[in-house]
Amino acid sequence: MMKNIPLYIGLRYTRAKRRNQFISFISAFSLIGMALGVMSLIVVLSVMNGLDREMKQRLLSVIPHGYITRDPSLSNWQEVAEQVKQHPKVLGAAPFIASEALLTYSDGVQGIQLEGILPEEETKISVIDKHMLVGTLEDLRPGEFGVVMGSMMARQLGLALGDKVVITSPDINITPAGVYLRKKSFTLVGVFEVGAQVDLELAIIHLADAQKFFRVQGAQGLHVKVNDLYQAGNVMSDLAAKFGSDYKVKDWSQTQGSLFQSVKMEKIVTGTLLNILIFIAVFNIVSSLVLMVADKRSDIAVLRTLGLTAKQVMGIFIVQGSAVGFVGTLIGVIAGCILTLLLNPIMGLLETLFGFHFFDPETFYISGLPNQLMWQDLVTITLTALILSFLATLYPAYRASKIEPAEALRYE
Repeated sequence: MMKNIPLYIGLRYTRAKRRNQFISFISAFSLIGMALGVMSLIVVLSVMNGLDREMKQRLLSVIPHGYITRDPSLSNWQEVAEQVKQHPKVLGAAPFIASEALLTYSDGVQGIQLEGILPEEETKISVIDKHMLVGTLEDLRPGEFGVVMGSMMARQLGLALGDKVVITSPDINITPAGVYLRKKSFTLVGVFEVGAQVDLELAIIHLADAQKFFRVQGAQGLHVKVNDLYQAGNVMSDLAAKFGSDYKVKDWSQTQGSLFQSVKMEKIVTGTLLNILIFIAVFNIVSSLVLMVADKRSDIAVLRTLGLTAKQVMGIFIVQGSAVGFVGTLIGVIAGCILTLLLNPIMGLLETLFGFHFFDPETFYISGLPNQLMWQDLVTITLTALILSFLATLYPAYRASKIEPAEALRYE
C-alpha cells in the first residue's frame, strides 16, 4: 500500500480543487499548450509527408529514374539499351534528345524543355501516354514534325489541336551569309496533363525530328526506369561501373534531389519551430509544480511526519506533472489524427461557405492539401512530449523532497 501512495496522491492532486486559482490556471494552460503543440506537429508533419509523397508520385512518374549519356552523342543507343535491360532491376530504357528551346505562337513566347523520343519505347518508361487529354504519343510520326506539350503551356499560349508553333533552337549557326538561329515549324498533335511542373515546361517531338532539328546522330542518351525508384541510385551505380568513364550516368536524386531535399529541410525546420509550443507547455508544467510545492508545504510536512520518505514525496509530484503531460499528449494525438483525416473535408466546406479556393489547381497543381499520417512521426512526437513532461517534473519534485517537516510547520 505504501508503494502506491505517491501514485494515489499525485493523481488526486491533478483533479482536486485548489485554493489557489492561479495554480489551476497554469496547470490547465500547460495541458492545453501540450495538446495544441502535439496536434500542430502531427497535422503539419502529415501535410509535409503528403506533399513529399505527391511530388514523388507525380513528378517521378513522368521523369526518368535514371539517365545514361555520352558526348557528343550515343550513336549506338540500341546496343547500350540492350545491355542496360539485362540488369535485373531495370524495367526499360528509351532513347532521347533533350535541350532547352524557345516556343513561339502568335504573340506568345515560352521557354521550354524540348525532348525528342521514340513513342513506342517511351511508353515503357513513362506514364505521359496515360495522361493525354487530346491526341496520343503515337501521333508523333517521323518527318511530320508534330509536337505534344503540357496542358498549362497550351493554355497559356492559347493553342488548340492542329495549331502551328515555331520552335527555336539555342544553337547559333554561322554561315557565309551571317549568323542565325535554327527555327522550325511544328504542329500541335497532343496535350498531356500530369499535374506537375512538366505541364508548363515540357514539349515532346519524335526522335527522328529531333535528330534533324538538333543535327544529332543517334541519340543524346537513354532514359532508364527501374522497379524501385528508391533503389535507382544503386542500380545506376552498377550501370556506371559496367559502362566505364566514357558514359555519364545519373539517377533522379541527382537531377531532382535538390527539390526533395528542400521539402525535407522544410519539414525539419517547421517541426523544430512547432516544438517550441511543446517547450512552452513543459515550462508551464514546471511553473505550476513549483507553485504547487509552495502551496502544499504544510501537506508535505504532514505526510513526512506520517512516515513518507523523501523519494515518495518526490514521486507524488512526478506523477502529478507526468499526468498533466500524458493527458495533454493524448488529447493532442487524438485531435491531430482526427484533424489530419478531416482536413480536406473541412477545407471543402469552408470553400463552399465562403466561395473561394485555398489552392488554385492551375497555380498549385493540387486542389486540396495532401496528407499522410506516418506511425514513425506519431511515435516520435508522443515519446518526445512524454519524456519532456517527465523531465519537467524532476526539479519541482526534488525541491518538494527537500522540505523539512519542522520548518514547514513552524508558522502553521
